[in-house]
Amino acid sequence: MNKEEKFVITISRQFGTGGHEIGMGLAERLGVKLLDKQILNEVARKMYVVEDAVEKIEARNPLWRDDFTNFYRSYMSGMEYNGSEQDQTSHTLFKAQAEAIRQIASQESCVIIGRCGFDIFRNHPNALKIFIHSSVDVRKRRIVEKYGLDEQDAAAMIVDNDYSRELYTKTFTGAEWTDARNYDISLDVRKFGINGAVEFLMKCIE
Repeated sequence: MNKEEKFVITISRQFGTGGHEIGMGLAERLGVKLLDKQILNEVARKMYVVEDAVEKIEARNPLWRDDFTNFYRSYMSGMEYNGSEQDQTSHTLFKAQAEAIRQIASQESCVIIGRCGFDIFRNHPNALKIFIHSSVDVRKRRIVEKYGLDEQDAAAMIVDNDYSRELYTKTFTGAEWTDARNYDISLDVRKFGINGAVEFLMKCIE
């Protein structure tokens, strides 16, 4: 990736790895925009057809679930696509998000958290695709500290959020979320921590 030209950095992450914070750190160090959940609001303003769906998703965002978990579980519990109206709405929303992300990235450099960015920019000439992961124990400890939960609840959060992210990726891209071949860098943060991971990635970029 050439940071002297317009670039895109995508970050996919297992729950509890601090991937969002790492993305924020990179965006700040590089002086570029961070794109995460605000994409939903951007899409809602531009595409009335999905505005109600966006509002419902945002209203169903408990602390320990990613923003799409309930929405997808409602129709994917059997791991099968049934073609319902809600399914169609979710696909419309995904396509609208992807288009909004592409439009922003065409205008300025940015760091994108989640949203299958690795697939959206699979063929981008100046993109760096990163996957942040670590062991369950490391992630569980971080969740316990961050949210003040016990280990059992932290473990449940990991299972649920990892499931939703894996399902989200498979549903809309057909790719395996944890397949290292999707990414340029796959980083285990166990020995780095948040700040260390940012420093390491900045060295890779530079």
